[in-house]
Amino acid sequence: MKMSGSQTIQAPRQVVWKGLNNPKILQQCIPGCESINATSPTEMSAKVVLKIGPVKAAFKGAVTLSDIVVPESYRISGKGEGGLAGFASGGATVKLAENGPSETLMEYDVDAQVGGKIAMLGSRLIDSTARSLAEQFFSKFANLMTQAPVSAPAAKIKRVKKAKAKPGKKKVAKKPVKAKAAGSKTKKKARK
Repeated sequence: MKMSGSQTIQAPRQVVWKGLNNPKILQQCIPGCESINATSPTEMSAKVVLKIGPVKAAFKGAVTLSDIVVPESYRISGKGEGGLAGFASGGATVKLAENGPSETLMEYDVDAQVGGKIAMLGSRLIDSTARSLAEQFFSKFANLMTQAPVSAPAAKIKRVKKAKAKPGKKKVAKKPVKAKAAGSKTKKKARK
């Protein structure tokens, strides 16, 4: 199965490039992805659970980045083993072009192959499922990148404030309580 397309993303090319190289972003965008971990700057391991027609399978595999031209293009390839369900492999060549200071055109060429039980489902079902999965990935990725410049700094600020506020409140609350309790016992003893 082969597919090509393009997507305009309302974010600078550098932001889009960083997203394409961020395992956390990729995990959110890959349909059915349960985990993705970087093992090197160009290699990742992943676990994806997919349902293709009546067959549901968990694929464990490796993802590799190659033909890297920072921040313009790369090839992302992967192969996953799904046990009795079979295997899936494929990749995408992704190219980024600036459409202006805050807009990026992302072009992609996707190819995928399957084998085992999944291959017995028929090429029409497999092709339509693969197209749907690719469209979901690129659509979700574009949405995340459009939000990235606005939401990323706010999230960092919230985490820092929460981390600093909690220890301070606990220490402040404990000291006055202990001091009052000790002081009130002393006054009661003095009265007797």
